[in-house]
Amino acid sequence: MQAIEPKRVTESRSVMTEMVMPNDANPMGNLMGGNLLRWMDIASAICAGKHCERHVVTASVDHVSFQRPIKVGDVVTLEATVTRAFNSSLEVYVEVFAADIKGQNARRCNHAYYTFVALDDANGSPIGVPPVIPLTEIEQQRYDSAPRRREVRLILSGRMRPEDATDLKDYFKQFSSK
Repeated sequence: MQAIEPKRVTESRSVMTEMVMPNDANPMGNLMGGNLLRWMDIASAICAGKHCERHVVTASVDHVSFQRPIKVGDVVTLEATVTRAFNSSLEVYVEVFAADIKGQNARRCNHAYYTFVALDDANGSPIGVPPVIPLTEIEQQRYDSAPRRREVRLILSGRMRPEDATDLKDYFKQFSSK
């Protein structure tokens, strides 16, 4: 079996830009959440696919946060980065920013964590993914906290028992010892 070479976070960073049109909006003139989630999924999938150099499928979406409305006519920029790779899955963090067409009223509006599974081209089964090399402080923070988020996902999906979540237990021990 061939070793998989690790990759820096910046190697797969993906940026996508969209403009909110009337058919993307609800009756209040705000971007519909489902349309934003679709864009977030696309940006994240591109990032994951670049990291793995493979086709990927969305396995889960968590911690979606809708912080500020995005209006018709706003320009939306989505930035996706890989936070950590596991066996055949990887976690991608996506942030959403909006501004008007002139670049004014810029703001961070949303964020979420997406999990993808890489697929073998020959048979469509899960395949190993390259490890992540975090270089900046924020990349390292996201990398270090990813196993806890993964355990929460596995518990909520019924694939892990809470008592087996060692990273979560270790994390919460620091608060109980004070």
